[in-house]
Amino acid sequence: MIKNRFFPLLLALVWTAVSLSSCKTEYEKIRESGDTDLMYKKALEYYDNEEYYRAQALFELALGAFRGKPELEDLYFKYAYTYYYTGDYLLASYYFKNFAQTFPVSPKKEEAEYMSAYSNYRLSPSYRLDQKYTLQAIEEFQRFINNHPDSDRLPQCNKLIDELRLKLEQKAFANAMLYFDLKQYQAATLSFENLLIDFPDTDRAEEIRYLIVKAAYLLAINSVPEKIEERLQTARGNAAEFLEKYGKSAYANDVKAFQAEITQKLKSLRNDRYQEKSSGAGS
Repeated sequence: MIKNRFFPLLLALVWTAVSLSSCKTEYEKIRESGDTDLMYKKALEYYDNEEYYRAQALFELALGAFRGKPELEDLYFKYAYTYYYTGDYLLASYYFKNFAQTFPVSPKKEEAEYMSAYSNYRLSPSYRLDQKYTLQAIEEFQRFINNHPDSDRLPQCNKLIDELRLKLEQKAFANAMLYFDLKQYQAATLSFENLLIDFPDTDRAEEIRYLIVKAAYLLAINSVPEKIEERLQTARGNAAEFLEKYGKSAYANDVKAFQAEITQKLKSLRNDRYQEKSSGAGS
């Protein structure tokens, strides 16, 4: 009875296994075949048909078997591109860079070095986030320019470097403004000054110099008594420098107002000191 009961179940299991085996796709059969030549051939077909995940898996399985063979260069180059086309820019950059190092005399080396940098460019996030990949992309593009001074890709490299540097500038400006908004005026002033040093060609120079004046003024009037006069003098110098450079600026009236108030406060401080001395002498 037990045999009769389980025999149909056994047949069903065998039939299911056979059915699943027969239903395997061509891709699965190739992947499990162990035939690296076939894998490479089909990977190229998948690659040409833009089926990059499948091409990538087969390239990876075939890679070891082609070491030392002429096909390896093309295989590895396309393998790197499969990561780029599937949006895995981190590994794309790694494999393009590795390709350039592994095949130093390859005619594809220039493209691989450019694509390594460009993959980092694609990784570069909003200026509000960490700029690790932005810096890496700039470094690699600059290295590309130095190594390939006659390349047709130089104009594009310079354009992308400018774009990435603008992002770094936006990050630096946002950081300085954060200090300003938190009323940490000394840190804000230093950050704005460093921004002008790091990005001397910035289009925001006028605005940044105005913010330096304003931050210096606010720092001064909120200082402890023993520091207020020195800081007012610094703020007055900043204001005079701004007006000399940007006399017709939209910010000029505000700066003049700061300047007038600074002059008045300094005069008041001198009067207070004079009265204190007079009072002391009279006693």
